[in-house]
Amino acid sequence: MIGRLAGLLAEKNPPQLLIDCHGVGYEVDVPMSTFYLLPAVGEKITLLTHFVVREDAQILYGFASAPEREAFRQLIRISGVGPRTALAVLSGMSVAELGQAITTQEAGRLVKVPGIGKKTAERLLLELKGKLGADIATASANPQSDAESDILQALLALGYNDREAAASMKALPAGVGVSDGIKLALRSLAK
Repeated sequence: MIGRLAGLLAEKNPPQLLIDCHGVGYEVDVPMSTFYLLPAVGEKITLLTHFVVREDAQILYGFASAPEREAFRQLIRISGVGPRTALAVLSGMSVAELGQAITTQEAGRLVKVPGIGKKTAERLLLELKGKLGADIATASANPQSDAESDILQALLALGYNDREAAASMKALPAGVGVSDGIKLALRSLAK
């Protein structure tokens, strides 16, 4: 099994990379969260990998961090969730956001990911509960208050994605109320 690749980044065409490892080019599929962290073409790169062997293909998946690879492995263990769907989930939300959605049992956040319907989201929440979300929730150094959670939910309900909502939450003063927090967050998003 191939667990890690280190070499030069030869090509990058989302979601696929070509990594030159001493003259051998490895095609690697990566989630967009990893793709955004890539260096320029020709630079050195190291990725953790997961190798999938099927009857019709051998596919290598790459990840920038160990938690991302572990989340991918947990996702593909679920019935009906293949590697492409797992990549879509990790491309649509960070591992921390996925863990938070699982901990708080928020199917609505998962349904926003392309290719994830209501039934699949509920299956993910059920089967990953206690496996993925609990680890991240206990490791989180900045737990959200009820007001912050309500503000975040309001922004998501208004159609903002997780990254936009989280970025606007960082600008809020500590201890802000729900209604004032929503107003301030909307102002920062309007800029």
